[in-house]
Amino acid sequence: MQTPFAAPDWTTIPAPVDDGATRRLAGARMASVPLQATNGATVDLSALPGRVVVYAYPMTGKPGIEPPDGWDMIPGARGCTPQSCSFRDHFAELKALGVDHLFGLSTQPPDDQREAAERLHLPFAILSDQPLKLVRAMNLPTFEAGGMTLLKRFTLVINDGAVEQVFYPVFPPDQSASDVVNWLSKRTQPSL
Repeated sequence: MQTPFAAPDWTTIPAPVDDGATRRLAGARMASVPLQATNGATVDLSALPGRVVVYAYPMTGKPGIEPPDGWDMIPGARGCTPQSCSFRDHFAELKALGVDHLFGLSTQPPDDQREAAERLHLPFAILSDQPLKLVRAMNLPTFEAGGMTLLKRFTLVINDGAVEQVFYPVFPPDQSASDVVNWLSKRTQPSL
């Protein structure tokens, strides 16, 4: 496991609240929307067989570029890099628990995502919904900041194209992968 990214003091950052924006997703079929991946592939989450985990996040910052004004005070905005690093660090464990595919998802341009994936040494691809096609087709929760439409933070477990589990709100972000691991562990334990 790699050294985790230094996370901020989460007690100083407002936590998001469950506004019900993802309740209708459990059991829903994923919309057939091709998404550009950082590895050059085009991915349609509705067509992937097996178990897929997708963690959605607002935006990964770039070194030397300031986030939008007030970023840290937007509930749920801060923490994209610690969340991605957490999934990176739990990647092998997720695979061992039956995850066939793991993806990050944001509305950032693919070039920004590629930079983050390379810098953070992610062993999985990040998907771009920059044109907001999946956001609109699935009515995914978003917020506006700095003139951008960004995804609120949530995680989907998808099984054969249908949403099996939704984690929302996600806080603190660096615990997101552990939450998924714990949920999967309980589902894969033999019955007594």
